[in-house]
Amino acid sequence: MHPAQHPPGNGHTDGQRFRSVLGRFATGVVAITALDPASGRPCGLAANSFTSVSLDPPLVAFCVAYTSTSWPVVRGAKNITVNVLAEHQQPVCAQLAARGGDKFAGLEWTSSPGGNPVLDGALAWIDCAVEAEHPAGDHVIVVARVLQLDTHADGGPLLFFRGSYGRFDGPA
Repeated sequence: MHPAQHPPGNGHTDGQRFRSVLGRFATGVVAITALDPASGRPCGLAANSFTSVSLDPPLVAFCVAYTSTSWPVVRGAKNITVNVLAEHQQPVCAQLAARGGDKFAGLEWTSSPGGNPVLDGALAWIDCAVEAEHPAGDHVIVVARVLQLDTHADGGPLLFFRGSYGRFDGPA
């Protein structure tokens, strides 16, 4: 191992370097949706930190920033729905990631069996109940039990890689 390839750790990681290095790990993008119990209107947020956790019981997890103003509204619903976004849904992701305003303006959706928005064009939906929230730095890790799930539309996934959105071109 050449010292220039692996600089010694000093116990501190610069935020920009952290993003740059971890940005080399491609992730899918999901939209977490629900119906606001207070108004009955759809609410949601975008996340690229989503993973399956367990088959028995069926659990998934995602991370939400503590500064999110959308998560407390979504969290207020009895159940939430994870929408796996398709490659053409970058504008949907941007709209759900924006602060304020009507995040669902112009978006088409149908109801999942749990009653939450399933976005038109999403590859799959997963109805969940939040089981636990774990503080983790400037985010909270949300663990949710899967209640129902299904595929929805065909196509490739929306990917996030090195700070940009893209698509999967398939095996070489």
